[in-house]
Amino acid sequence: MKIIVLLAEGFEEIEFSTIVDILRRAGADVVTAGLKEGAIEGGHGVKMIPDLSIDKINPDDFDVVVLPGGSPGFANLRKDERVLGLVKKMYDKDKYVTAICGAPSVLSKAGVLKKRKATIHPTCKEMLGDARYVDERVVIDGKIITSQGPGTAIEFSMTLVEVLFGREKMEEVNREVLARL
Repeated sequence: MKIIVLLAEGFEEIEFSTIVDILRRAGADVVTAGLKEGAIEGGHGVKMIPDLSIDKINPDDFDVVVLPGGSPGFANLRKDERVLGLVKKMYDKDKYVTAICGAPSVLSKAGVLKKRKATIHPTCKEMLGDARYVDERVVIDGKIITSQGPGTAIEFSMTLVEVLFGREKMEEVNREVLARL
């Protein structure tokens, strides 16, 4: 399973770190891609250096795209045409498109949430457009997986592990991290 996690200025550090860590513990090939070259600063001042730039991404090389939220991280993802194009291409190729916090609004803007069930940070509900908002911590609708925010990051990450690698692998990873699921 090859997964791309996007990184924009103002990203939510808890979400990004949790997602990358949990997926790598499960054995996923996780690549982080920034909207620019070099270090990217999160919403709370933590800097991360992505593996590469989004300009070097070929959607055909990946099975899953993950969009962390954060403010203004999700807004920066949402206004970037490269991100919208990547999400749409992966969705059109029946690959997993996933997002947490405010980032499900990016999926909506890319046109992949029409009439689909999704969740988002409660303060961003109006940004889901014509998606069917569900007030749950993690929502799965086919190959679209969404979650609500930093406090749901472990559940979201473990759901990704379970969907992509099976319940046994998710339980194995959880034995390491002791999350309450």
